[in-house]
Amino acid sequence: MLLPYDPQKVKDLAIELDNWKTRLDYRGPIPRAWAGRLRRDLEAEAVAASTSMEGVPVTVEEVRRILAGDLPPETREEDVAFVRGYREAMSFVLRRADDAAFRWDRELLVGLHDRIMAGNWAAGAGRFRTAPAYIVDNRTGELVFEPPQAEHVPQLVDDACLRMEEGHPHPAMSSAWIHVAVAAIHPFRDGNGRASRVVASLEMYRGGFKLPEFTSLEEWWGRHLSDYYSAFRCLGESFDPSVDVTPFIEAHLQSQVSQVRALDLRERVQQRIWIAVEEAVAAAGLEPRVANAIWDAFFGSEVTPRYYRPLADVSPATATTDLAGAVAAGLLRPEGKARSRRYGAGESLYQRIGSALGIRIDESTDSARAIIIGELTKRVASDRAERGR
Repeated sequence: MLLPYDPQKVKDLAIELDNWKTRLDYRGPIPRAWAGRLRRDLEAEAVAASTSMEGVPVTVEEVRRILAGDLPPETREEDVAFVRGYREAMSFVLRRADDAAFRWDRELLVGLHDRIMAGNWAAGAGRFRTAPAYIVDNRTGELVFEPPQAEHVPQLVDDACLRMEEGHPHPAMSSAWIHVAVAAIHPFRDGNGRASRVVASLEMYRGGFKLPEFTSLEEWWGRHLSDYYSAFRCLGESFDPSVDVTPFIEAHLQSQVSQVRALDLRERVQQRIWIAVEEAVAAAGLEPRVANAIWDAFFGSEVTPRYYRPLADVSPATATTDLAGAVAAGLLRPEGKARSRRYGAGESLYQRIGSALGIRIDESTDSARAIIIGELTKRVASDRAERGR
């Protein structure tokens, strides 16, 4: 069997993921505006993490702006294309996941890779590699893994797809397995890491784990890079189809459990902040859509008219009116002039949000944001602990 593993060693982690799925699926309706905002933020974080791990130097802030159509002038066109390509690959995954005619085959992987690489022919988009591959530690220059020879790649990809078609005991196990299998086979000249993480998300979607809490593992790996690369050590120094990949499967599921725990806490905190932002916007007599700009400013992100327009789905004139109203209310502060104008947190923003949440705030600096988040985190963690008793 190709890259075998022991399902019994990760059974308890799979059960915990099932329990989280049940809990989150039945947590009650989420306000539509908040759900959309949550999806966009997690998408930007996942895209930034996965592309950065492969050497594409983009920040979450830059990805957020790129996905909104507000291109940062300092970002290379090639990097913008890779960001958009990764997003398109993830969108393709969502469209394909529920197709009754879906099947794992090499053309699926090739099509995903072409999107991930933004169709870049020079980078080998949508084509299996035809030369040897070597994985080297960028810090030391040491060879850490040698994938199979190029002539074996097509058959190995077919074998991996057949293994996926045969099924695994749990979606999280099959997600982890296809992740390590694609990474080990290394079928492409570039973008193998991104491809392996995209197909892992695809399998979670297909297994019914569709909430972003379960499909944004890139962000977790991006913050735990040493753990991520250590998980691949079970592959050895060169490709061996019979090697036991249980250690990787276990690390993958443990990371998913850790991520869903962390995101659940974070999202409960942020949902309360979102409600407070909406209340502050309403109290100022502004349109509800302005909450999108206030939200970004609260978290220290600069807002530009070009970034705000697609978020709020408004014309340039309406965007100017919306942002000017937020400035007049003290929720935003303008910086720069004309086309370079951008907006940050206004003088009264943190005090108003704190007041709506019952938290006393006496300053208007970033430390005020930390105070609000810290206090809310304590409250939410306490509430969760009470429910768990």
